[in-house]
Amino acid sequence: MTRRFALWQADLDGGVCAVPEECVDTLREREHIRLVIEHRVHGGAPATRVFETSLRQDVEWQFVDIAWPPDLRPGVLVTVSWQAAKDEVMVRTAALEEPMRVDGVDYFHEYDPRVVTREFAAGGSNRGQVLHAVRRLGRVYSDGSAVFAESGLAASCGLGRGARGSFLLRNAVDQLIREGYLTRVPGSVDGAGYPCYPAAAGQKAAELLFYSPLVEPAPYPDEAEGAEGADRRDHWVNGFVRRLPPGAQPSEKQLTLHERAVENAQVATELAPGYTFVKKHHRGG
Repeated sequence: MTRRFALWQADLDGGVCAVPEECVDTLREREHIRLVIEHRVHGGAPATRVFETSLRQDVEWQFVDIAWPPDLRPGVLVTVSWQAAKDEVMVRTAALEEPMRVDGVDYFHEYDPRVVTREFAAGGSNRGQVLHAVRRLGRVYSDGSAVFAESGLAASCGLGRGARGSFLLRNAVDQLIREGYLTRVPGSVDGAGYPCYPAAAGQKAAELLFYSPLVEPAPYPDEAEGAEGADRRDHWVNGFVRRLPPGAQPSEKQLTLHERAVENAQVATELAPGYTFVKKHHRGG
């Protein structure tokens, strides 16, 4: 019996793990259960950790008292299996072939992009509150991209109402668009305000904000010069290539900027269909 789950931040903080339904009846009455984690720290050498756990029912049944390896991030996938012959629970992570950096956070193990998007801690700045609304409250797709109706931002961001709130919201959205985090796209919403991109027939047309995660290769810890996955609060970001919403194309300006960046050896990649270029810019906290 084997099941695969994505870890949420609450799982990591609380030291818990979901229990496959098939083994609940067998294990729920046991005071102590042997749980073994097989894990490659930072994708390196394999190691095992052994815990004495038990079951607790919250909304669902969970294994408790787990000390997760510190390099695990929200969204990492774990395979949980009950081995009756060994009378133990096995929990395994799967290392990526190469580490990846998702919006500044380094991942060394296979992950669910949808959970990564939902669990991202955007911070308390104005732009962070807008990004939080899009990623936490919007519609998230399997690749981690998300859409949110721009008309719903004012009620979801907590930036205040009236002229001042509108000013702060507009500036935050414009900054995120300049930084390449968000793109305005035409879509639709259903009767409950749930967004759809591309627009669905019969639904009300709406202007949406589209978020796409920036995924790029990450160094191993011994190759990195600074803190792993650090999100510097106030810094310059070099130009980079970012995925566009499905069906969208880069503007002539972005194509020209990309050509210049290639000529100046700032980027080495060709601009593949469905991608755009975000020029070097200043990113604040």
